[in-house]
Amino acid sequence: MNRIALAVVLAIALVVGVVFGVYPEFDLKIASLFYDPSTHKFIATGEWVPYVRDAATLLIAALVAPAFLAIIGKLIAPRRRMLIPGRAALFLSISLVLGPFFLANVVLKDHWARMRPTDMIQFGGAERITAWWDPTGPCPDNCSFIAGEPSAAFWTVAPASFAPPQWRALAYAGVLLFGAAMGVLRMAGGAHFFSDVVFAGVFMFVLVWTLHGLIYRWQATRLTDEAVEGPLERIGKGMRERWGTLRRGAGRKSQGS
Repeated sequence: MNRIALAVVLAIALVVGVVFGVYPEFDLKIASLFYDPSTHKFIATGEWVPYVRDAATLLIAALVAPAFLAIIGKLIAPRRRMLIPGRAALFLSISLVLGPFFLANVVLKDHWARMRPTDMIQFGGAERITAWWDPTGPCPDNCSFIAGEPSAAFWTVAPASFAPPQWRALAYAGVLLFGAAMGVLRMAGGAHFFSDVVFAGVFMFVLVWTLHGLIYRWQATRLTDEAVEGPLERIGKGMRERWGTLRRGAGRKSQGS
């Protein structure tokens, strides 16, 4: 999570953004590599594809599960230590919600009206391509920009940041491979263009890098584990007291009846 990595990612965004923004037909040319004109289908449409997508979803869920379980556990048992440190739980859960869920699927995919490759005239559809930067296409919702499942795959840069220093470069390489693999899979199924996948990775990295800075690195905003766990403990205690009051009230009513 250093500035060099951010500079590299932003440089990639600049190059891809300019080239594919000026020449959106490059997206069509890359998409055509995955299209079989003899069958009029994209090549990744077999029965095995949903299993791969489900496996990727399960992997992502497994990586973020400790964070959600730690928060829920602290609310249920406020006096116990959290399953993982408070900052880690906050960082992982907030970055997943804000990144793949909110930014990718709510803000962009439902409002950036770029049609998918399968909708293009060149691949048997009825639409013409719009550049990645153009939000005024005819797609009503769940559109092509940015790629949703690759966004979730690239989000795994967040848990990878907790790898031991000697393994961190390997963890980041695994994230890049995972995100690229999911991107190629979705491209090969005609669901996304190359630029959709690239910007999924760019946006997720920038969001995770920023949240990591806010929570861990930047002196003006960085938190301690106690600053995260304290409010959760107080909320948990308040919930337990409220629940106890409700139970006592229900018990008195049952005795009175």
